[in-house]
Amino acid sequence: MRRKRVDIVFGTRPEAIKLAPVIQRLREDDSLWTRVVVTAQHRELLDQVLVPFGIQPDVDLDLMRPDQDLNLLASRAIRELGARYQEDRPDLVLVQGDTTTAFCAALSAFHLDIPTGHVEAGLRSGNRKQPFPEEANRRMVSAFADLHFSPTATSTAALRREGVPEAQIFETGNTAIDTLSMVLASQEWNREPRPSILVTLHRRETWKGSTGGSFEGILQTLAGFARSHPEIRLLYPVHPNPNVRGPVAKLCEGIPNFELVDPLDYVPFLRAMAEARAIVSDSGGVQEEAPSLGVPVLVVRDVTERPEGLFPGGNRLVGTEAQDLHQALEGIFKSPPPEDRSFPQPNPFGDGRAGQRIHGAIRHFFFGEERPEPFLPAQIFE
Repeated sequence: MRRKRVDIVFGTRPEAIKLAPVIQRLREDDSLWTRVVVTAQHRELLDQVLVPFGIQPDVDLDLMRPDQDLNLLASRAIRELGARYQEDRPDLVLVQGDTTTAFCAALSAFHLDIPTGHVEAGLRSGNRKQPFPEEANRRMVSAFADLHFSPTATSTAALRREGVPEAQIFETGNTAIDTLSMVLASQEWNREPRPSILVTLHRRETWKGSTGGSFEGILQTLAGFARSHPEIRLLYPVHPNPNVRGPVAKLCEGIPNFELVDPLDYVPFLRAMAEARAIVSDSGGVQEEAPSLGVPVLVVRDVTERPEGLFPGGNRLVGTEAQDLHQALEGIFKSPPPEDRSFPQPNPFGDGRAGQRIHGAIRHFFFGEERPEPFLPAQIFE
């Protein structure tokens, strides 16, 4: 029997983190020939995680260019990926999430009638510009995909409403929790929260101020909170994008308890999450990982496509207005810290076996094996 060829295509650090468990599973299967293709959409941040996770790209398209806009990136990605598929045609293209790389890889495969599998399928915010361009990207990937690996029941329901055939949907849990669970089991951790706040703000709609409140207003709120609470440490790993670094340096530098650092590697970042009393973030991945650590996220967005994390004591959607963020921060430190800081705690986004289910679904697709059992989230609260 001929080995089935699977191309796994990604270009950013979050994609690499989430696809690592899938790559490991597929490469252990002798009936599959798995090729890793990276676009290097985010060169610097992507390189941070390839070596620690043992990911050796088979093809590196190296598409990152200074000041490259989305149209130029997309046009180059479609051209280069299409040429690769034609030169060495895969039986399945696997993409993750909602990046421009994922959209271009799925579109190029669709043009050549190559089946596509979509990891983290079905997330919907309900607003095609929030997040931008990710919400539009993932909707279009769903239109091209043949296999939809939805992380939760909410995502499955969204796919059903859009008319995706039931046979194409596999509810797997989120692979981010596979990676997180592996790292938590392999390290020693400080389980006592410190009086600290971790900040991660980098999304396009945040720094463009296209969601209501301004980025400068949010930064001024954080800076003011730091000045009025010198006993609380704020840590902000700042994204290399000049549109983020410029305002952050202008408004937040020089405050003794507000530490601005370069982006952290994956494990040091998890340590910062685990030691924080709260996290201020516009990141999707942070919303998924934080429940395992028992740390609430103040989500600085007007909508979230991850409502599963919005439970009492969990994540909180605070919006983008500065005064709402200020009230939420004050409220966190007026309340007593949680009694239970053991982890990993039950996580509504996954149980550490999503990669296993995706592997099973791919074997079902290729070889007609039994469908994997769906992910059933733990009961988070009564």
